[in-house]
Amino acid sequence: MNIPVRIGVDTSKSVFQLHGVDENEVVVVRRQFRRTEMIRYFERLPPVLVAIESCGSSHHWARLLQSFGHVVKLIPPQYVKAYVKRGKNDAADAEALCEAVTRPNMRFVPVKSKERQAACMLMTVRERLVSVKSQLSNAFRSYAAEFGIIGPAGRQNVNALIKRVLEDDTLPEMARDLFRFQAREYAAVEARLDEIETKLMKWHREDDVSRRIATIPGVGPIGSAMLSMKAPPPETFRSGRDFAAWLGLTPKDNSTGGRQRLGGITKAGDSLLRSTLIVGATALLRHIRKGRHTPTPWLAELLERKPPKLVAVALANKFARIAWRLMISGGVYNRPPSAMPN
Repeated sequence: MNIPVRIGVDTSKSVFQLHGVDENEVVVVRRQFRRTEMIRYFERLPPVLVAIESCGSSHHWARLLQSFGHVVKLIPPQYVKAYVKRGKNDAADAEALCEAVTRPNMRFVPVKSKERQAACMLMTVRERLVSVKSQLSNAFRSYAAEFGIIGPAGRQNVNALIKRVLEDDTLPEMARDLFRFQAREYAAVEARLDEIETKLMKWHREDDVSRRIATIPGVGPIGSAMLSMKAPPPETFRSGRDFAAWLGLTPKDNSTGGRQRLGGITKAGDSLLRSTLIVGATALLRHIRKGRHTPTPWLAELLERKPPKLVAVALANKFARIAWRLMISGGVYNRPPSAMPN
């Protein structure tokens, strides 16, 4: 039996499809394994190039196969699709992976370490708790409105509304019991969120890259921690514009026939990271409108010509490019004298 030099692996929870070729591009492996069978197969196999589609468990499998001496490449799913000849099944996906990994201009996903995976988990747990907290506050406001109790907008006013509702003696007893139940649930989520954010701030203070990125006005510790956790190595990108394009903060290009047609942002890359940068930019613009921050000439001129939301996206793009420069060259952000806060 010929030994493969390159294998594409289509992963799932318990069934794994392998497609391997030898040095003459002849197919020598086309098999389906269970989890334990696949591990034993790669343990005994001489080092080969392995291509895996980037997904939820792909980093674990990449680390495991690397420990056996294999070279593992993770490929984004959208880049593999073009190499699927016809139909959609595990065998076709494995064959497409085996073919895609050979392309000289193929882009790969860096394999995360266990520590980096844990840091990313910290951020996603926080995001889930923030979502649950928003759901609970919106539900409480809706129920209170059904009894004619309206509170001011803003998450900073939720606890005051809860206190006001719980002190209202005119409500039916069943409604008061249910409001107390929701108040305890909201308080528990708030406590868990505070615990997670304490861990996140501790991680931010201990990470050099995150601390340096946080010196950019408008980014903040959450945005800087996300950039440090989730972004690929800065050497992966040729420039800050390439990094901003990876985040989806550059216009869609639909040009043809020598005529340039640019649309809205592509929204590629990590949606949570991109939205966090845009929210940070929006907060900085709010400070500028209130006179708490002096904009640079570029930003002041842009605010005169463009709508605020478009300016926020452009500012987020600038954040990304500055962050890439700080990650690749070190140092901290030095604010121009004209942009210093009042």
